[in-house]
Amino acid sequence: MLLSMCADSIPSFLSLFDPSIAPPLLFYSYLPAIILSLVLGVYVMCKNNFALVSKLLFAVNISFAIWVLNILVQWIAVYHNVLMFSWQLTAMFESLLFLFSVYFFYIFMDKEKRDIPSYLKIILMFLYLPMPLLLGSKWNIGSYDPTNCEGIVGPLWTYLYYFEPLVIIWITSLCLRRYLKAPDSGAKKNILFSGISVIAFLFLFWSSNYLGELTKSYQINFFGAMGMMIFLGLMAYIIVRFKAFNLKLIGSNVLVLALWVFTGSLLLIDNIKVLHLIVAITLALTVILGIFLIRGVRREVKQREEIEKLLKALEKSNDKLWVANEKLKELDKQKTEFVSMASHQLRSPLTSIKGYSSMLLEGSFGELGEKAKGAVEVVFQSSQKLVRVIEDFLNITRIELGTMKYDQTELNFKELVETVAKELKVTVEKKGLQFSFDADPAGDYQLIGDAGKLSQVVSNLIDNAIKYTPGGWIKVILNRVADKIRLTVSDSGVGMPKEVIPTLFQKFIRADDTGKINITGTGLGLYVARQIIEAHHGKIWAESDGLGKGSRFIVEL
Repeated sequence: MLLSMCADSIPSFLSLFDPSIAPPLLFYSYLPAIILSLVLGVYVMCKNNFALVSKLLFAVNISFAIWVLNILVQWIAVYHNVLMFSWQLTAMFESLLFLFSVYFFYIFMDKEKRDIPSYLKIILMFLYLPMPLLLGSKWNIGSYDPTNCEGIVGPLWTYLYYFEPLVIIWITSLCLRRYLKAPDSGAKKNILFSGISVIAFLFLFWSSNYLGELTKSYQINFFGAMGMMIFLGLMAYIIVRFKAFNLKLIGSNVLVLALWVFTGSLLLIDNIKVLHLIVAITLALTVILGIFLIRGVRREVKQREEIEKLLKALEKSNDKLWVANEKLKELDKQKTEFVSMASHQLRSPLTSIKGYSSMLLEGSFGELGEKAKGAVEVVFQSSQKLVRVIEDFLNITRIELGTMKYDQTELNFKELVETVAKELKVTVEKKGLQFSFDADPAGDYQLIGDAGKLSQVVSNLIDNAIKYTPGGWIKVILNRVADKIRLTVSDSGVGMPKEVIPTLFQKFIRADDTGKINITGTGLGLYVARQIIEAHHGKIWAESDGLGKGSRFIVEL
């Protein structure tokens, strides 16, 4: 019996189906729903980088599409065994649709969540478990009616028709809770439209199936498929209006695709009265969807116009900022030129003061008394310090103006360091510090560089060590590391905290937060030193083991 065919059926399609026995509304109600649900599901999943919420939307759509295809088989299949098999699968596909809808709604309402809690998954699996367990038993399909070519449902379907409204109530309560907790009207509208789309779809789906089974008039099931169209239309509106799934989907594209599908489905209908009814339904759906989507498009256009206004205002602000920036650059250049001019003007008389005070100390103009000699010594030391400060300012202006020049010649770096060390040794010993200079006599210390600028760097590093070492020692070490010459100036002074070290080579920065000694200076010496060393394609950096543990300044050339 099961291998025989239904009465008045001819297997004209794939030797299994007879589309001519289908009701007029079958293809119109089912085919557009399948196509649009799959298109939207695939598009959202691909464009949203396969996020969980988009995968769940696709799961809802694909489970609906499989259920619809299974129902199509029940309407147009010819052989009894195919029909019996299709009836047995229906409850499993139908329950999957409701489970995926719950899962989807949970994640869609709270996109920050990566997944639902484990206990909810266990509940959903427990609710679904009877479907696969009782799939091939009489609890599912008790018997088969070959006269009407349909299955006689068993007790499992009673469970299914109670399970489905339970899911609808579950989603409704979740929607209400989230709606009441929503922070603003925009979030409330998003939740409201999302809830209506899912609840309306599931309610139409359940009620049409239940009434169809209750009355044995299965054409009522067609209205369940219409529920999917409501769901898809509202989801398209939510995507446009609330930028759901992080997409910028153009609502008009969805509307055009829907019109294509609906129009194509009309070609499958021969009955003119039914055709008039279908056109009326299509028009109503188009008007409803069109109103929502046009509003969304208008809102997008308005937002774009506002953005364009903001961009124009921003361009004007940028123009003003550019003018202000150019003025600041000009002022900065004038400041730099002024400092350079003032420094040059100060250096000339200071050179005379330093020279004559040195000659007075040497007795070139006769012997001086002890008091006079002490006063001249103060003048000499102060003028020497002032010359260094002015030299730093001049170097800064040259660097900023791009006029720093380097007289590159071949020189012996060891002799240069040794000369500077001898000049400063007197100052070190006056402060009561131990001083040592160590270099490998057989090492090759020849390089190409500006002797005056490099001498300034070495002098600056040793002078810094003197300033920041109240007592103890200063060591100057020169050696070779691979193909580089390395100069290390280390001391047993106040040291530095680690957070200070990265800022040392900036302008006007001094390691004064040691808090142990009072140091005067411009904070320009190390900045200038770094510029000079980098101009020689070398490196300079500082190291310290902490406060009170001394410092090390290293130069590599």
